[in-house]
Amino acid sequence: MRRFWSWRIWVVVFLALALSSSRFIACAEKYRVSEERQRQLQEEKGRVHCSRSRSRTSRNIVSEYLMPFVESEKYTLPKSCRLHPDNDIYREQEGNIDELRPMQWQCRYCKKLFRSQVYLDMHFDNRHSENLDTSSNKCLADTCGALHCDYFDSLSSSKPKMQATCKPAVVEKNRHACEVLANTCFPAEKSPVAKKLNDFFKRQFCDAHTCKKKLKIYPRGSGVFDLNTTLLLLMA
Repeated sequence: MRRFWSWRIWVVVFLALALSSSRFIACAEKYRVSEERQRQLQEEKGRVHCSRSRSRTSRNIVSEYLMPFVESEKYTLPKSCRLHPDNDIYREQEGNIDELRPMQWQCRYCKKLFRSQVYLDMHFDNRHSENLDTSSNKCLADTCGALHCDYFDSLSSSKPKMQATCKPAVVEKNRHACEVLANTCFPAEKSPVAKKLNDFFKRQFCDAHTCKKKLKIYPRGSGVFDLNTTLLLLMA
């Protein structure tokens, strides 16, 4: 009888230990998953959610189709303007790129050479992320809808690709964003020059955001002309 109860006691003890062990393993796994999730959240928090390529397109548009006119009027963009250089998270890194020759780029920080700008961009993300100001929302790519980035990118092909179907909701959103840029960067009440550039910006970028009729988006090479000449061309 004693052997019988002794055997049962050992079985109970074994089952209790097994149950405790499984619970311990489950808790440990849950803690590990939780810890891993916390690590992922920390990495996600420090990651930059801003398209470098789209920011580059927007920067090129501003440089080619806007700044020549702004500079000719000796006008200074206010820092509240999203197109102000200080509001470009990639400005510091983009200023440290040398294109030595076709298909060869160099990082000025460490002098490393790259055959593709894509790999140079990855290099910046992995090795020189400390040169980004992530303290605030400074993504120049957010202005792409207003500035017609897709159209600008298509200009590199022999036949620019225009949007096949016009979506009123998207067009209205981009037009509103464009007008906000115009009014923020060039407050009409600030000065006659600001009002002049406000009107120019809306003609150059905002008027084409419409489904009613096809209007020409900023004329290519417009920076070659003076502001008054270009305005006359756009009004014609």
